Amino acid sequence: MELIEEKPARAELQDKALAFAKVGIIFGLLSGFLWAWDGLLVELAHGYQPFNMDSAGLVFMVIAALCAGLHDFFAAIFVSAYNYKAGKLCEVGRSVVSKPGRIIILGSLIGASCGMGGYMAALQLVPAAYVMPITALYPGVAVVLAVIFLKESIKPLAWVGIAVCIVGAVVIGYTPSDADSARTATFTLGIIFAIVATIGWGAEGVCVTSGMDFIDPVVALNIRYIISSCFYICFLMACFLFVEFPIDASASMIVSSLMSSKGLLFMACAGVVGGITYVSWYRAMNMTGVSRAMALNISYALWAIVLSALFTEIDITMQLIFGAACIFVGSLFVIGNPKDMINLRNVD
Repeated sequence: MELIEEKPARAELQDKALAFAKVGIIFGLLSGFLWAWDGLLVELAHGYQPFNMDSAGLVFMVIAALCAGLHDFFAAIFVSAYNYKAGKLCEVGRSVVSKPGRIIILGSLIGASCGMGGYMAALQLVPAAYVMPITALYPGVAVVLAVIFLKESIKPLAWVGIAVCIVGAVVIGYTPSDADSARTATFTLGIIFAIVATIGWGAEGVCVTSGMDFIDPVVALNIRYIISSCFYICFLMACFLFVEFPIDASASMIVSSLMSSKGLLFMACAGVVGGITYVSWYRAMNMTGVSRAMALNISYALWAIVLSALFTEIDITMQLIFGAACIFVGSLFVIGNPKDMINLRNVD
């Protein structure tokens, strides 16, 4: 009798685990679609002052930090409101002082400085349709770190899928249009910043996933955005107070231009969309594993091409189409058979 009762109980647990994994997959796909919109909104913001200032050196860094700081500030407001409505805002303070909270803070600092900072700097130089596929390489970084620190079991088919995704991203990212080819130096620098973002986001994903074993994903996200906002506020204040700006790009000029800029609205919208994206991404990593969630998330490389074709003047080339197809097929390999998604830390 005990064996007969044990089998239905085990089947029920497996069904629950499968349902949990399926929800995680949905969150992963949603995060990819919304992140493509985030990139498009940031690119549109760069059509207005002060985000489109023709700058270099310190001013370039300040504008990139300003973009990243505003983005994460508006995202922090959205996520804080979300947690307040859910009755979880009080958990943020308690979680920060815990050991998992400190791990999330570390991931937040990496994600803010390298991830978001590199991303915004890249978008100042290169169209989103090229930047976003390059940043889609971050699962390659995350998988190596996840195997080392989270002890994830990655099967051969998943490795093949991730490799195909990376090939697709490389094909897209290293095939600029004729107009971009004339600015090879700028394009190359943009790609370098995109690679920095890739490394930052890969490391961030592993850190926050480890911390989310003990902290609610949305609470962890709230910590992430608060830490990121504080990081950029401190960086910008230090620049404005202690650094001498060029006469034609003073700190007061940047601030006054920002307050009257239409680009601020686009950046605010990007921040809210980014907040929703990260809610979906954090939940996907927590529910279905780092590698699988990130492979789903990099579908934004495909969506970025579609949205750029609809709302910008970018040329759709065969290289872009081929790269997008590689990313899609590679993601399918990583997802595997949903019936086998019982162990949520394994990718089949």
